[in-house]
Amino acid sequence: MKMRPMLLCALAASLLAGCQNMDSGGLLSSGAGAFQAYTLSDEQVITLSDQACQEQDSKATIAAASSTYTQRLNKIANALGNNINGQAVNYKVYQTKDVNAFAMANGCIRVYSGLMDMMTDNEVEAVIGHEMGHVALGHVKKGMQVAMGTNALRVAAASAGGILGSLSQSDLGALGEQLVNAQFSQRQESEADDYSYELLRKRGIDPSGLVTSFEKLAKAEQGRQSSMFDDHPASEARAQHIRDRMTSDGLKPPAKQ
Repeated sequence: MKMRPMLLCALAASLLAGCQNMDSGGLLSSGAGAFQAYTLSDEQVITLSDQACQEQDSKATIAAASSTYTQRLNKIANALGNNINGQAVNYKVYQTKDVNAFAMANGCIRVYSGLMDMMTDNEVEAVIGHEMGHVALGHVKKGMQVAMGTNALRVAAASAGGILGSLSQSDLGALGEQLVNAQFSQRQESEADDYSYELLRKRGIDPSGLVTSFEKLAKAEQGRQSSMFDDHPASEARAQHIRDRMTSDGLKPPAKQ
């Protein structure tokens, strides 16, 4: 259950009245920090995304420019375009067996080599399009507001400088992990699927990759080989939704795998 920002502030104030030994400045800062989290501007979201992405990059093994993974991703990036709603994007590959990909509000797009090993170029395009959809449709900003609201309550007692001034390296790491592993609602996931479908069509890319990527993920989920999309709508249902859209648009869906 989510608490409204003003309720958080009121809760902090009520605690002050009853707990003489508590740090009143810290609690007030905590309430103010939570409120600030829910009023983050687009500029603040991008600044925080810059910091969180840099922290994630510092902990990852990034594929070299000469790597076949990077060269392959560059080809995919050229097909998808270099911006999300006007925000310039940059792509990198994390060398790890994990199956995942993410995009942040600053255009930071990271694809895991484990996902690239599992999927064709067309399927990777579809997955990246889905992640771009979360940014373009404002889902990532909302996710950051929730993450920062929680983080503010945890760290603000040690700071009077507000959210942007209070995040340590470890806090940025925690924020980055929350963004990478963000759980969106089923409605948001469906919206991101549709965004990817429409982006692929707009860029002249076969949307079949959306169908087959979901089917591969469904098999991986059954064998527990992947944690990606664990909390998303069932992959088979998502694949069928795209099949239906393709049929409606006069396109031939791929054969079921």
